[in-house]
Amino acid sequence: MNDTVLKNIPLFADLRDEILEKIFDLMQKRIYKRNNMILMEEDVGDTLFILNSGSVKITRLSDDGREVILSILGEGDFFGEMSIFDGESRSANVIALEDSEVFILKRGDFLDLLEKHPKIAITLLQEMAVRLRRSDQQIEGLSLSDAESRIAMSIIRFAEDLGIIKMGQVVIESLPFQQDIANMAGTSRETVSRMLKMLEVKGWIQRKGRRLVITNYDEFVKEFG
Repeated sequence: MNDTVLKNIPLFADLRDEILEKIFDLMQKRIYKRNNMILMEEDVGDTLFILNSGSVKITRLSDDGREVILSILGEGDFFGEMSIFDGESRSANVIALEDSEVFILKRGDFLDLLEKHPKIAITLLQEMAVRLRRSDQQIEGLSLSDAESRIAMSIIRFAEDLGIIKMGQVVIESLPFQQDIANMAGTSRETVSRMLKMLEVKGWIQRKGRRLVITNYDEFVKEFG
């Protein structure tokens, strides 16, 4: 890891090279295999995690013991920030969806960075605001939409978080597994499978393995967003 790697992380993208080198010296690197638990709800936390590669799911358990996926995070995203600010226990579980590499910053080091470099704080607040809006949209979607619409809205979330847009198409190289999509949309894996096939037949998406292409992203959002 070096300052070039850090430049690809939105939280640090606007900082000068010498500052990035100092941040590099503060970080630890950890590797998590697919399905490894990274954080557990109610654990005491004093570290910020920054995802350099791979993807993770943020989950909680419902009252009846079902996994509910709150969000999917990809390369360049961060998590664990809530405990950094309030000193309370973790509010959710974080599980690796695939082999993932994370950088870790201790609470004191990160708060010191925020004091010295307000640009980091501004970027952090902007991202937290985006996440809050998405959570509100997800709550509204779960309460108002049918299962098919919730699945389509989840795909839009994946496109925003994991996708690469080019020439009006969005490519998601590693779509989460169907059971994970079901847990995010509050439905069954069978319904997800049926919905994906229907979207494919109608030409909205193309699939090959876990690679999914939304053929016309703007029209997809108009139709299902």
